[in-house]
Amino acid sequence: MGFIKQENPFVVPTTDGKLIEEHFGHASSGDAHLSIAHMIAPPGWSEPFQQLEFDEYTLVSRGRKLFEVDGERIEVSAGQSILIKKNSRVRYSNPFNEECEYWSVCLPAFSIQTVNRETE
Repeated sequence: MGFIKQENPFVVPTTDGKLIEEHFGHASSGDAHLSIAHMIAPPGWSEPFQQLEFDEYTLVSRGRKLFEVDGERIEVSAGQSILIKKNSRVRYSNPFNEECEYWSVCLPAFSIQTVNRETE
């Protein structure tokens, strides 16, 4: 077959109110080369700092998202995108008063073993 249609993305269980739907990647399709996920981060959401072992491309489709990358703060708004390069120290958050909807593509695929989250 020359295509794979994803009709049931894997919904990653979370405890912070963030919706994560992985369309392709380790959990949804067994693909280790690339992952694509749709996410919605609620107002006030944040994650600890991480040291990524993959490149992560993010396209914001609604709202805004704050990236802290190697000591620099970057706000990305709807219609904008950003590439966080492998081995960067990054923290993601939504300190704004609106949801942030975005898509992320990771090369190679995201895995909990290669995100290297710091403990807060």
